[in-house]
Amino acid sequence: MSAIDTVEDQDGLYEHYHFVASKGQEPLRVDKFLMNFIENATRNKIQQAAKNGNIYVNDQVVKQNYKVKAGDAVKVLFEHPPHENLLVPEDLPLNIVYEDDTLLVINKDAGMVVHPGHGNYSGTLINGLIHHFEHLPNNSSNRPGLVHRIDKDTSGLLVVAKTEEAMAHLSDQFANKTSQREYVALVWGDVKDDEGTIEGNIGRNPKNRLQNMVYTDDQDQEGKPAITHYKVIERLGYVTLVSCKLETGRTHQIRVHMKYIGHTLFNDERYGGDKILKGTTFSKYKQFVENCFQVLPRQALHAKTLGFVHPKTCKAMSFDSEIPEDMTTCIEKWRQYAQHAKY
Repeated sequence: MSAIDTVEDQDGLYEHYHFVASKGQEPLRVDKFLMNFIENATRNKIQQAAKNGNIYVNDQVVKQNYKVKAGDAVKVLFEHPPHENLLVPEDLPLNIVYEDDTLLVINKDAGMVVHPGHGNYSGTLINGLIHHFEHLPNNSSNRPGLVHRIDKDTSGLLVVAKTEEAMAHLSDQFANKTSQREYVALVWGDVKDDEGTIEGNIGRNPKNRLQNMVYTDDQDQEGKPAITHYKVIERLGYVTLVSCKLETGRTHQIRVHMKYIGHTLFNDERYGGDKILKGTTFSKYKQFVENCFQVLPRQALHAKTLGFVHPKTCKAMSFDSEIPEDMTTCIEKWRQYAQHAKY
């Protein structure tokens, strides 16, 4: 489990990362352990941090060759607060589709990070929000305005709270599963059933902290409950266009759940969808898929619709967004291919 804290820790240092090694952790050098857990980190930077005495295990400074074991609490501490907590307003373009005194709805472009984090300290949605709007309320993670989030390379709709009351009201709707969210995804393979529900606890992958995974019944009960309802929109041979409705909102939920049932999102690099997972061995087909990857250089996922009850008027609100051009172009390429291919 990772945590970011702005409170001073031991020796006047600030905690930037905190991980507890899982039960199944085999002994592993601490520099390699942290490489698996910290996004965008380099081995050189981690080793330098170890030389400078910034890496602690069970509250003791360790060298880079310390072997992490199950149950070890690994911390990275520095003399300065985490950069992601030093928010700087930036004049960034925001695609606002609705706004009133209480909230706004934004259609986020793919490629924009929602909130600052390791390796992404500027150019995020929050940097843009705090430039355009003063006194946004903080959520439980001290992130101004954010009621929920979507991944950097996922496009689509987000609601932002402008008042404390709106933050509390909207957060309750998401927590109580009364908000409506529909995503459109292009996935590898021909999805067998026209519709279905995926249930399975989602938690961090102990072997790769940058991924999440579904914990099955024969594993220790970990992760948080997650439910995704899917429906086939269009079958395109080696890929399928699906609609996914979220009942819960776990990190990478659709990406993890669809991979779990054997249908990884198209061009989802983190989960292996950037490789040819279905199809033929013909070189022309390989070239076709590579062209599709170039047209859509991200996971094929778009947050298409968003529904909630307005915190002030108590009226039901619903928003719909167009599937962006990179994704529609890729879908059309598969549509043309499917019409002429022999499966």
